[in-house]
This record gives sequence, C-alpha cells and structure tokens, in this order.
Amino acid sequence: MPSYQRILVGVDGSRSSEVAFYRAIEVAKEYRAKLYIVHITEDRLPAAPLDAGAINIEMDRDRIAAGTLLDDYEKLARNHGLTHVTTLSNSGSPKMEILSFASMHESDLIVCGATGLNAMERIFIGSVSQYITRHANCDVLIARNSQKITSSGLSIKSTSQR
Repeated sequence: MPSYQRILVGVDGSRSSEVAFYRAIEVAKEYRAKLYIVHITEDRLPAAPLDAGAINIEMDRDRIAAGTLLDDYEKLARNHGLTHVTTLSNSGSPKMEILSFASMHESDLIVCGATGLNAMERIFIGSVSQYITRHANCDVLIARNSQKITSSGLSIKSTSQR
C-alpha cells in the first residue's frame, strides 16, 4: 500500500469538487500528508466583444472569487485538523494546470471529482478528471461517493453554506 505525503486536490466550487476535497482531507489525515488545494480559473472567450477594460474587470472578479474559494477551503481543512495546507491558483486550462502543479510540488496523489462545472468542455473534449487520469505521473483518486465521506464524520454540507 502506498504512503502518500503530498496530496493535491482540485476545487472549482462544484458539488463534485466538494466530494473530492473531503476525500482528500480523509486521505491527508490518514497519512499525515501535506494538502495542496488548487483552483484554476479557466480561460474563456467572452460571449460578446468586450473592450480591454471590461475584460480586466472580469479577470479581477474571477481572481477575487478564486481567492475567496481557496480561503474557505483552507479554513475547512485546518478546522478538520490538517496543519500542512497550501493553496495554489492560476488561470488557464484546469487539466493542464493541475498536472503542472502536481509535477511542480511532486504530488504523489491527485484527488479530483468525477465532474466539474464545465459541461460543454466535458461533451466536446472530455472531463478534467479523465484527462488527469490518463496523463498524471502519480496516483489519481476520482471521488464519486459522498455517502462514504458523510459516514466518516466529515460534513459535505459545510461548504454549501458559504
């Protein structure tokens, strides 16, 4: 059985990423591992032509939302007894950036949800979790079942009340 020391979990605010987050907490506690919580703000094209100022405002809003999301997840991880928690963020392709962070921080486990927020990308290109599973250089855990997490004493509902 492997011993995980550096666990990376991708979060996007979706229900699926909450399941992954709590699964990552369980594993990190079991192995006394460092937890890296990652959020990638997806590059996207505007629906209508915007001027440079409007695009900068949208990017700033995304950065602030990402910071708040990561702060909330970090507090939750610490409230569940983890002491070695690091938050990471970037913009770009979530599948590529998560793998890049995993490599950069020498993660030995990546935890992600079965599905995320971007349904269109999943239809046309495949999900982030599918890509990570195929291309990661470490173990990947796809968290699907919140029932097991709730029964372990961790509450999935706590992040939904933000």
